[in-house]
Amino acid sequence: MQYQEIAYDVEDGIATVTLDRPEALNAFTATMMEELLDVFDRIDEDDDVRAVVVTGRGRGFCAGADLSSGGETFSYGAQETVHRDGGGRVTLRIFDCLKPVIAAINGPAVGIGITMTLPMDIRLVARGAKLGFVFARRGIVPEACSSWFLPRIVGIAQAQEWVVTGRVFDADEALRGGLVRSVHDGDDVLTEAYAIAREIATYSAPVSVALSRQLLWRMQGASHPMEAHRIDSRAISATGAAPDAAEGVTAFLEKREPRFTMRPSTDMPDFFPWWDEPEFE
Repeated sequence: MQYQEIAYDVEDGIATVTLDRPEALNAFTATMMEELLDVFDRIDEDDDVRAVVVTGRGRGFCAGADLSSGGETFSYGAQETVHRDGGGRVTLRIFDCLKPVIAAINGPAVGIGITMTLPMDIRLVARGAKLGFVFARRGIVPEACSSWFLPRIVGIAQAQEWVVTGRVFDADEALRGGLVRSVHDGDDVLTEAYAIAREIATYSAPVSVALSRQLLWRMQGASHPMEAHRIDSRAISATGAAPDAAEGVTAFLEKREPRFTMRPSTDMPDFFPWWDEPEFE
């Protein structure tokens, strides 16, 4: 696919996905949705990608849905089946990603502009950026699966306050509320995002990262720690007997950078994805 509204680059094991409609503060469109779905498929298929950074071109990250259709923006007309929310398709695809995803929020991020970052693993924000879950002020409701993600990240009380008021807030409030990891001046937000991505790409085993990322997310809905114990036991048995475990221990003892050879595209354990098995339904 030739991209029109995002840009994609891979260098030194780090993929950069840039929302690329700077003249519209990178407002989200159906085209951008399709391109994001495609690019995350490419990311999972490319074993050279060890971590992902998502950012925006120009002075904004994403100003939310493109409102150029005016009052009809969110009207999908009479349909026999319920319209599938495009933001939700994107966040579910990011949720399923085999690689860790870092959001470098370089400017305004409201509506889908902030909810698309919720399934990302680490969020950093530029000082001066404005964020907001503004849906109630537009007469709609939170989308992009944010009713699932947001309370798990910031807690139900903070999630409710931001959602029911629909107000826009600053980077410092986002930090206090637990939405972002850190606040940075100007271009430092991208610099720090790349520093974290390089640390992952250099020192962490790709198969271990892919498994660990899903273990943490999937266990958010577990009813008892025994569910985690069951799948942890299978995962540690599988990874502990694999080449990357031997390499990780040897590299540590020899005080050198590890040279992991296992790849998520071919070397995931046979029980992955375990949540598709009948006993995990």
